Amino acid sequence: MVTACYALLLLVFGIPFFVLVLRKSPTFPDYLSSYLDPFPWAFVLALTGSQALLLFLSVDTSFRKMRPRRHLAVTVALTSFFAALLFVAGVLAFDASMFADQSIVGKTMWKNPVPILLLVPLGLWLTWAVVFYLHLRGSPQPVSAAVAWLLKGSVMELLIAVPAHVVVRQRGDCSAPIVTSFGIVTGIAVMLLAFGPGVLALYKKKYDTYRKAGA
Repeated sequence: MVTACYALLLLVFGIPFFVLVLRKSPTFPDYLSSYLDPFPWAFVLALTGSQALLLFLSVDTSFRKMRPRRHLAVTVALTSFFAALLFVAGVLAFDASMFADQSIVGKTMWKNPVPILLLVPLGLWLTWAVVFYLHLRGSPQPVSAAVAWLLKGSVMELLIAVPAHVVVRQRGDCSAPIVTSFGIVTGIAVMLLAFGPGVLALYKKKYDTYRKAGA
């Protein structure tokens, strides 16, 4: 139910919000055409599927002494993926605010698209995976800790993307607002994504407290 509500929020409000932030005076056909682009659907499916996995992990009832290691591996993989996504969105937004349509990342991507679009995100994903593994492996509540990191990361990313969007809007840049708008939508989407597992993790923590009290 939580995942379905999250997917509905992204489809009904998330995609139109991107158009609203991107265009100064969007029309109704602009909103409709946004649903014909495959990228928003891929974005929504990736976020929704990841939240579903986090929800599954957060309500896991396996014995604590014999908790499968794959649960931590999946948590680390998902958390590091979103951390890398927030990091990339924040860097792109900052780069667009500083260098406008002549951004360093944009020039590099046109010259060598493979490193920017594949190797750099993959490297960031692996780097964050190591960081989160070292941080979460000793945590009694790894999902709760991961959600807390995602909330903090999304807030920090929005603190970069929102001012950057204001700057590029005032300058009247051509393509830079696309980058900053993506940064804003990504930050909000990851923040909303963390609320679902976070809420269920709180319920699970309260349930565990009652079980210990009853024992």
